[in-house]
Amino acid sequence: MALHEDEIPVDEALVRSLLEAQCPEWAGLPLSPAGAGTDNTMYRLGDDLLVRLPRTPGSGRSLLKEQEWLPRLAPLLSFPVPEPVHAGTPTGAFPAAWSVHRWIDGDEAGPDTVRDWAAFGSDLAAVVAELHGTDLMGATRADGLSWYRGGGLEPCDRWVGGCLDDCRALVGSEIDVDALERSWRAALALPGPSGPHVWLHGDLRPANLLVREGRLHAVIDFGGLSVGLPDAEHAAVWDLPPQARRAYRDALDLDEATWTRARAWAIAVGVGGISYYRHTFPAFVAECRARLRSIVADDAAR
Repeated sequence: MALHEDEIPVDEALVRSLLEAQCPEWAGLPLSPAGAGTDNTMYRLGDDLLVRLPRTPGSGRSLLKEQEWLPRLAPLLSFPVPEPVHAGTPTGAFPAAWSVHRWIDGDEAGPDTVRDWAAFGSDLAAVVAELHGTDLMGATRADGLSWYRGGGLEPCDRWVGGCLDDCRALVGSEIDVDALERSWRAALALPGPSGPHVWLHGDLRPANLLVREGRLHAVIDFGGLSVGLPDAEHAAVWDLPPQARRAYRDALDLDEATWTRARAWAIAVGVGGISYYRHTFPAFVAECRARLRSIVADDAAR
């Protein structure tokens, strides 16, 4: 199902044609669907490769960013990240950049794959600390690395307010949307974040965290890679069980103001996902609903 008005139709025949035209040495390898997110569709190519295709022409910019920066970041990080091995160019049939990456073995983080959630939270905190501590190599938010999640909350207030209203109509019977709005307003009332800009992954949801033998192994999908302030990076921990969330916060020693702003970012992404994808991506809407329920439960327990 198409998620966006300008979505580019993709099927196996199209992917095979792109491979035949641009990397014929791989065109004969087995090809099979390997999942899809809000911005990209993936196909596994043989045993060792992954084809990554943006859903819209604009999303191709994210792949160009991965192609430029992941080879420079990977040697500085101790955890595996995607390795681009081919930079696909637009064609008449597919008007966007696309990529081939090395395949990384692992399973999505979840109750059936993670052995110890507290250890997982600590491991994720170590990943975030390492990424945020990595040298910017001269990169700035002016270099195509500016994304709203690396800035302040105030510019998002109008659209978040609209999404909260949508959620009252859509999920208000099961989620306390008024409590979410109070949390959002409380964060807006705080002083804005300060400190140096850092590298941000931008979307550390469980689908982008690969597990092997029960432990966090790799981080994938750097389409949201950006430079900015780190508060929004912590938002995805509300997708994890409470014991992972506590371990993560303790490991990074996040103060109350940072945690409050991170929770607000989690609210923004959750209500935005429900509002935008309500008719097109039920699995992602369910993920956003679970995130919002976690936030309400955390607030009620305080």
